[in-house]
Amino acid sequence: MVQYYWNPNFQQPNFQQPNSQQPIPMPTQGTTPSGRPVLPIGETSYIENILRLNIGEPGIFHFSFTHTVGEALNVRNITGSVEEAGRDHVIVKEEATGHQFLFPMIYFDYAEFLGQVNYFPQNMQQRQI
Repeated sequence: MVQYYWNPNFQQPNFQQPNSQQPIPMPTQGTTPSGRPVLPIGETSYIENILRLNIGEPGIFHFSFTHTVGEALNVRNITGSVEEAGRDHVIVKEEATGHQFLFPMIYFDYAEFLGQVNYFPQNMQQRQI
């Protein structure tokens, strides 16, 4: 087991900030003819990226909150669809009421999509031994 603790004698490494004059290349994000988002090359299969690929797809989204007082209040299941997904949040629209919910991703447990899940293309290349 690794234990982490504060050490007042520990010196942080001195990282230099990039020159503000130099442009930082940012990947672009577009859409396909069907309107689905296209993620930049090199994106990996993080949950928020998978949710982004499934914007508008119907499903049940499960969230839990450990800090609530009542046990009945610590779980929220939304039947609806993802409207937007960011690095640390997701916006889910409830199908029955039209309400929109903004949930931090730390409370996201899992999603059950009612149809096929859109996922990144899996290109398995043969390895040379």
